[in-house]
Amino acid sequence: MTIGTPRAYELCGALCFVGRRDRAFSRLAELSGAEPGDRVLDVGCGTGCLTRHMAARVGRDGSVTGVDPSPPVLDYARGRKPRSGSARCAYQEGIAESLDQPDASYDTVVTSLMLHHLPEDLRPTALREMHRVLRPGGRLLVVEFRPPKSAIGRHLVHGGAGRAMAHHQVDLLDDLIADAGFEVSGHGDVRPWLYYVQARRTGQ
Repeated sequence: MTIGTPRAYELCGALCFVGRRDRAFSRLAELSGAEPGDRVLDVGCGTGCLTRHMAARVGRDGSVTGVDPSPPVLDYARGRKPRSGSARCAYQEGIAESLDQPDASYDTVVTSLMLHHLPEDLRPTALREMHRVLRPGGRLLVVEFRPPKSAIGRHLVHGGAGRAMAHHQVDLLDDLIADAGFEVSGHGDVRPWLYYVQARRTGQ
């Protein structure tokens, strides 16, 4: 599933996050553990919201690459400038389950609100690809919607994420990430309805 209308997606995101999206994604960039100068990959970057926050996080000495299968959203993302003092953002067309990136080439990999768009049988493949492109000791942050309990919340989130969210089991993420070879180091919630998992690639 790809996003074909980036402006509509941005509007839906603003509604879903009830004005808190910028604050939420700033917090996610912090939770990624990325440091100034890091090389960062954002898998399923969409319109580049988290990509730009990661660019601010790693600063001018870092670099951030966003990958997404949808040319319209990549064009939209390229038209949005990061904040002053941020790393340069590069955007490439690609798919999570077959990343066109060298082995062990990134310090931090992030992915937000993407995995639920993949068929269940491709999710482990995508996570193994993220493991492959991370250097040993590199950090992973996976972010997904935690399905809201309220009727209004379910309407907002399900309306934005479509049928892909209907049966999404976010509590399975930790095991899925561990099975891909990562060491899970933490998890939690970011308001209003995001769930994140932090992990590392171990080994030499």
